[in-house]
Amino acid sequence: MDKSIHWNDAGANTASGSATPRTEAELLELENVYCSHGDTVHYTNPPKIFDRCEGSFMYDAQGREFLDLQMWYSAVNFGYRNPRLNDAAHRQLDRLPQVASQYLHREKIELATIIAQDAEKKFGMKGRVHFNVGGAQAIEDSLKLVRNFKKGKSLMFAFEGGYHGRTLGASAITSSYRYRRRYGHFGERAQFIEFPYHFRGPKGMSKEEYGELCVKKFARLFESEYNGVWDAKVGEAEYAAFYVEPIQGTGGYVIPPPNFFKGLKKVLDDHGILMVADEIQMGIYRTGKLWSIEHFGVNPDIIVFGKAITNGLNPLAGLWAREEMINPTIFPPGSTHSTFNANPMGTAVALEAMHMMAEPNYETMVAEKGAYFLDGLKDLQKRHKVIGDVDGLGLALRAEICEAHDSFTPSKRLVDLMVDEGLKGDIDIDGRKYGLVLDIGGWYKNVITFAPSLHISKSEIDLALRLLDALITRVTRN
Repeated sequence: MDKSIHWNDAGANTASGSATPRTEAELLELENVYCSHGDTVHYTNPPKIFDRCEGSFMYDAQGREFLDLQMWYSAVNFGYRNPRLNDAAHRQLDRLPQVASQYLHREKIELATIIAQDAEKKFGMKGRVHFNVGGAQAIEDSLKLVRNFKKGKSLMFAFEGGYHGRTLGASAITSSYRYRRRYGHFGERAQFIEFPYHFRGPKGMSKEEYGELCVKKFARLFESEYNGVWDAKVGEAEYAAFYVEPIQGTGGYVIPPPNFFKGLKKVLDDHGILMVADEIQMGIYRTGKLWSIEHFGVNPDIIVFGKAITNGLNPLAGLWAREEMINPTIFPPGSTHSTFNANPMGTAVALEAMHMMAEPNYETMVAEKGAYFLDGLKDLQKRHKVIGDVDGLGLALRAEICEAHDSFTPSKRLVDLMVDEGLKGDIDIDGRKYGLVLDIGGWYKNVITFAPSLHISKSEIDLALRLLDALITRVTRN
């Protein structure tokens, strides 16, 4: 194949002077030569090329339909090509698609106002909103905010199994060494604290008891100066903040006991340590509330958000923080900067998304759909020994895939097979061929994490369960 690329006068990319669209095989050959393999595309072989999308479905060039149960890692909460949000993007494109970040525009101000007023109503604290482009960048901004407020303290707590991004600062508070291994130390690593992962916790202990045990273990760090985090003589902790995912995302949608965060927050408050809630994956009604931390009855000091706030249309992320931490005196102009930090395309879509979520009762809708989906997963668990655990909160659901002999030993092998087979697009349901888009998470990379569209229909949930049933049957046949 002639791999030379020519550009005609109109700027259209052609191969060897031909205007004929490249075949999938040709595209994959070019990708193999010219694209970096350093992202996550090559977890599957060959990589899948999609051509279009609509609602809960992706389509390839052959027109095969794939029910998507991960929705761009929970970035497309409102379905692909959501008409209302797409219209908002089009309106902004025609009016004010670009403006330098040193200037203001209406959508930024109104979006920040809605988020800040909502937080004040829910948590009883005034605060401000700071924007950036992606979730990891917003985490970086939060680290700057914390360090500034805590007079340079740079040590953080985070959870085992937690994930906060792969930028320099974010990787230091992400528990996986795999993301740091090639690059050396970027900064001071967090101290990682046990998360109450009940399915793999102590046997014979209830979920609530395990949550209490984890809080007690954490509290012990402050009992003596020789545990290395607390100076009782001056009443000061060495650590500045605890970064929490209220529900672990990449860690496998692990849902803690309802009592856990209240106990944890008391320990933090008693020792002057901030709580930063990472809502990048679980926020924007994924769990049935705007922020997943709302389920647990505590008031965070900082909330970091991203992903679904624009339905994946234009990157936008940000944080909300208490007034004492972010007012202009303590966090003055120029404390952080990004050229695209509050881009008008992103703020316009996010503003429309916030308006949309205020109209129907998303809380009830997501809770009902999530309960229905979870009941279906429990039925699948009864029929398939390889499903060791299922759980869910709203439409954040999990199925832990294990070896059949004990329904406990993690089986990354089976999960990898399920993902690969799902992407073939040949699962027969009532004489019609479907594919299934799944995402892998978990501490052992053996968990199917489900983040379907919040607008998924009951019939689509039924289809998802039938597809999962057929897929598990296929990969466990031998």
